[in-house]
Amino acid sequence: MMGIRAIMAWSGGKDSAMALAALRTQGVAVTALLTTVTEDYERVTIHGVRRALLAAQGAALGLPLIEVPLPPRCSNEEYERRMTAALAGARRQGVEALAFGDLFLADIRAYWERLLERVGMQPLFPLWGQEAGEYARHVVAAGVRAVVVCVDSRRLGPEWLGHPYDEELLAALPAGVDPCGENGEFHTFVYDGPGFRHPVPFRPGERVLREGCWYLDLLPG
Repeated sequence: MMGIRAIMAWSGGKDSAMALAALRTQGVAVTALLTTVTEDYERVTIHGVRRALLAAQGAALGLPLIEVPLPPRCSNEEYERRMTAALAGARRQGVEALAFGDLFLADIRAYWERLLERVGMQPLFPLWGQEAGEYARHVVAAGVRAVVVCVDSRRLGPEWLGHPYDEELLAALPAGVDPCGENGEFHTFVYDGPGFRHPVPFRPGERVLREGCWYLDLLPG
């Protein structure tokens, strides 16, 4: 993969940061971070993180952002229309691949392989196939600093919000919860780690229950 020009599918969480670091180690030229942002709310889709903190992550990593705005409760058809338009624009600029931080969800990988084929780009999965428990410990050991910002209320309670992603969290997670949150049990916000020029300052705000998930509203520090 040496020399491939790619953009990183950036959720703002720990796995995005680990995948970005892996790509750079492999000689992939990552040129930008690609993120979907929900219109009206001005927040990263799914994770609920404010755009100001997304911008701060990009600045700390030295990478520009490609933001794809989505309407609230966006249909899959509209999602694909807007995403393929953004990807086609990147392809015209010489970008050859889109990279992901997924570990093992085969249906998600197959979906992106089909979508990227339409625009003539290849998918990169630098973390694919790693065992979740071992990988989770590696994330902590690698110096990734992240906090929990969203949890599925069916699996975890609001007390997990704001918890650092560390050995203590991994030891305390209930049985059946993936240590990486790969099945959507929880999501994180990464504020420091490999590739960061400096930490992203933030402070915790209120906790909000919305559509079956608890969110921690992070505020710029």
